[in-house]
Amino acid sequence: MKKQKNKLAGLQKRKAISGYLFIAPFIIGFLAFMIKPFFQSLYMSFCNVQIGAGQFQPIWQGLENYRKTFLVDPEFNRLLVEEITRMMINSVAIMVFSFFVALILNQKFKGRALVRAIFFLPVILSSGVIIGLETDNALMANLAATIEETTSNVSISVAVEQILRTAGVGTRAFEEVFKIIDQIYDVAIASGIQIIIFLSGLQTISASMYEAADIEGCTKWESLWKITFPMISSMFLVNWIYTIIDFCMRSDNEVIDKISEVMVGQMDYGFASAMSWVYFLVVMAFVGVSAAIISKGVYYYD
Repeated sequence: MKKQKNKLAGLQKRKAISGYLFIAPFIIGFLAFMIKPFFQSLYMSFCNVQIGAGQFQPIWQGLENYRKTFLVDPEFNRLLVEEITRMMINSVAIMVFSFFVALILNQKFKGRALVRAIFFLPVILSSGVIIGLETDNALMANLAATIEETTSNVSISVAVEQILRTAGVGTRAFEEVFKIIDQIYDVAIASGIQIIIFLSGLQTISASMYEAADIEGCTKWESLWKITFPMISSMFLVNWIYTIIDFCMRSDNEVIDKISEVMVGQMDYGFASAMSWVYFLVVMAFVGVSAAIISKGVYYYD
């Protein structure tokens, strides 16, 4: 028994070492290139940064920039609330979409590898074609106009929404659902990594567990909740954190646009740094609270 425990401890130690080696390039890169700017931006958030000939001169002024962020600037608080709300809604949509697509792609059918590649293709192209489409939407605008002309401006989601409103069912929740449906392209584009992670988790589940459940008379729905969800619950936590961080780095983030405008347009580095740190701390707090809640439902197994 003692020998078996020592073997398990040695296996866990080797796994931990492999994990640290895997993330070592990021840690080294962060310490070499990011740690100094990280603390410089924190210091600048408490300063009035004077820009001279090829140099910055930070003048300490305490919490003045943070006071301006919360009490003076007329837009930042509103944009922050809107972006956090949009982040929550879109992150839930991406999680649901990626999970059910992963369930479908985990089934055996002809052309499965091709379909998986199609869903992951936007991630591969994200440094080129897709970014070009996001920054210059002329092509997408022309495509949308063509679709509207060929469909006589008829939108299924709009028609269903009007029916629900007429029946007195239209609420704020339905409006958000229909917004997500209309933005299904963006949801699919942002779901590539999540689908791969869910697929990797689904493929670790032994087929014998489902066979035993079938013998016991479990339905597919019961197997989903009693086997699939618990066995890949840790993947939900990983994907949730990744989705939030990925959303905060999107090019259409209005808070980031506001910070860039203050930094580049107004050349107010101290004020921009303060807003950046407020946004960073709010997002990290949201990640911490949501991760703590999700962690309570995570099932870990050996």
